[in-house]
Amino acid sequence: MARLLLLIPTTSYRVKDFMNAAHKSSVNVTIGSDEESVLNTFQSSGILQLKFDDLNESIEKIKTFHKSYPINSIIGVEEQTCFLAVKALEKLGLPHNSIGSIKASINKYLFRNTLKKNGLPNPNFQCLKPNHDIRTLANSTDYPCVLKPVNRSASQGVIRANDPREFVAAYQRIASLVSGEDIIVEDFLPGQEVALEGLLTDGELKTLAIFDKPEPLDGPYFEETIYVTPSQHPIVIQDRLHQIVQQAANALGLTEGPVHAELRIRDQESTVNEQGPWLIELAARSIGGLCSRSLMFEGGRSLEELIISHALKEPIGCVNREKLASGVMMIPIPKAGILKSVEGDIDARALKHVKDLQISIKIGQKLTPLPEGKQYLGFIFAKAESPLEVQASLRAAHSRLRFKID
Repeated sequence: MARLLLLIPTTSYRVKDFMNAAHKSSVNVTIGSDEESVLNTFQSSGILQLKFDDLNESIEKIKTFHKSYPINSIIGVEEQTCFLAVKALEKLGLPHNSIGSIKASINKYLFRNTLKKNGLPNPNFQCLKPNHDIRTLANSTDYPCVLKPVNRSASQGVIRANDPREFVAAYQRIASLVSGEDIIVEDFLPGQEVALEGLLTDGELKTLAIFDKPEPLDGPYFEETIYVTPSQHPIVIQDRLHQIVQQAANALGLTEGPVHAELRIRDQESTVNEQGPWLIELAARSIGGLCSRSLMFEGGRSLEELIISHALKEPIGCVNREKLASGVMMIPIPKAGILKSVEGDIDARALKHVKDLQISIKIGQKLTPLPEGKQYLGFIFAKAESPLEVQASLRAAHSRLRFKID
């Protein structure tokens, strides 16, 4: 039986979903994590405690483990572990994306540079070093713009600025969060945002789903809430989204595995023009949080099952999504504090079309909203005949919830 190594950080929501998928796929799984609490339910051949901040030590541990329990493939479940996964695959002589492609997908400045060099739609951008004269840069920047750390995800540290005063304030706030790391500033791209979930095989992209994001993401922070699929954008735009992501994957050098892309369709596009859609990011991983639970494919297969089959070079077959519209709402954190109680969840779960509601923050846990934080209070899932019904159900369920935060 094939063995798969899943590299999952302690902050990941996704251990259960990947383990369920592995059991359905009849695969031996080893969990590699940086936290003992993630590992303590598994047998000795199913655990591997690693230090994700020590790349060389982690690779040596994986190589040693491989001698006793041969590994067929490795999946970096979150962005934090994608680079380690590729380096380990390289050392074991197993198929993998190039090191450079993963670096360029993680680092936002390298990502923008790669798109620019390959002539893909790209905003104006600049990398801000810790020793730069920020006030001078603020006075020479076009507005509105967006500042973001080069190596963070989940909208953490992403702030819009509309003038030099806001630019300086945003920079200082981000700098205090990332402690000496580079910050990128780029033009703000107005328009509707979408997400594309795909799978690369021998460099060819298969689009699995396109999510609309009906809530405006105009700043000053960029907290995502509702994802709904199928997309209601015209097929010509959906085809263009696929094309842009394929071109970007080619430019980065990504050839295998899941990809999650965020794109903006500009306001003036009634069809597709030469300047868009615009890529916000292209990550060499699948959708984060519990959001993958909004996807179900032919035969009742989950996204994680497809990813595991692909990693082990097994036939994937048809990847048509189920016929119902589906969506997820990432429940935002309204303010900082300690979560004291949650009410209204029973009423929310009872609403028509609502399929599940998961509160992922424990009572008594500290809450930190964006831009410093990267958590969500939980996830609401809904399915219906139409995307509009899904949106309405998600909003209605959220309106029933009451969080006491002190």
